[in-house]
Amino acid sequence: MMKNKIHVPPIKIQGIKTKLVPWIKENIETNETTRWVEPFLGSGVVGFNLAGKNALFADSNPHTINFYNQLKNKELTSSIIKQFLYKEGQILSEKGQEHYNYVRSRFNEEQNPIDFLFLNRSCFNGMIRFNRSLKFNVPYGHKPERFAQAYITKIVNQVKYLEFVFSQNNWEFKCQSFEDTLNEVTKEDFVYCDPPYIGRHVDYYDSWDEKNEIKLHDLLTKSGANFMLSTWDNNEYRENEYLKTVWKDCNKLNKEHFYHIGAKETNRKPMIEALITNYKIENKPVVEKKAGKKYVQLDLFSMIEQKQSTQHGT
Repeated sequence: MMKNKIHVPPIKIQGIKTKLVPWIKENIETNETTRWVEPFLGSGVVGFNLAGKNALFADSNPHTINFYNQLKNKELTSSIIKQFLYKEGQILSEKGQEHYNYVRSRFNEEQNPIDFLFLNRSCFNGMIRFNRSLKFNVPYGHKPERFAQAYITKIVNQVKYLEFVFSQNNWEFKCQSFEDTLNEVTKEDFVYCDPPYIGRHVDYYDSWDEKNEIKLHDLLTKSGANFMLSTWDNNEYRENEYLKTVWKDCNKLNKEHFYHIGAKETNRKPMIEALITNYKIENKPVVEKKAGKKYVQLDLFSMIEQKQSTQHGT
C-alpha cells in the first residue's frame, strides 16, 4: 500500500492518474489481504501505489503487459534498461527522427518491450496509439537530447521501485479483455476500473462505446465485489450523461482535475472527475479551488433530486 510518496511508473499514458492517487486512496475499501483487480491497467500508477499483497492487473494492450511481465520475470532489469537507453539515446541525439523511425519499425516487427519503453519516452506527447493494423504510429517528439543522463536515471529509478515491489508481492499481469478479467473476480476482491472516458476522445488500444460501458456496469454488479470506477463528470462545455443512466444505481464523489493536452499552459483544461462506487463513501466536501464551489459525495438519485429542486426554486 502507498505510504506518502507517489511512485510514477516508467510507462507514460495520457490521462495518467498520478495526482488523483491520494484522493482514490482515501475512498477505497481494502486491506492487506484483499486482492486488487484492475481490468484497465493503463500505466499502472493507481494499482502500483495502492494494491496490497495480491493483485491481478490486466489490459487489452499487450505491450504494457509484456513490459511489466518481463520486469516481473527479470527478463528486463534496471541495469539492462539503463544500458539500452544510454546507447539508443546517443544514437537519437545524432540522428533524431531517422533513428526514432528505425526503432519504431523495429518495434512493429519484433514487439520488443524495451523498444516500446524507448518509443513511449521519445514519441510526441507520450502518446500510445496504434493504427488499424495494430502498428504503433505516434510521430517523433523532436527532442534529440531526450535521453540525457538525468532523464535515464529517473526512468531507471522508476524501474527499480517496480523490481522491489514485484519481489515483495504476488502480482499477476494478463493481456485480456475486461470481460475475461471481471469473470475472474470474486466477492472478496476489490475492483478498480479506469476505462477509456466514454464520450471523450481517447487514444486507447481498443475503442470504447456505450455497449462497453453498459457491459462494464453489469459485470461489475454481477461480480458481487466492491468496486470503484474513475470517470469524468463534467467540464465547461458538457456533462457525462451516462452517470444518470448507466451508473444511476451507484454512489459518486467529485473533484476538479486539470489535464495537459499539448505543451502550452493554455491547454490546461479543468474537468470535474468522478469516482463511482457500489458502496457508501463517508460524506466529504471536496473544494474546487478555481471556481470556489464545493462538491459533496451523494448517491446519484439524490444529486438529480437536488438539481431538480434548485431548478424549481425549492
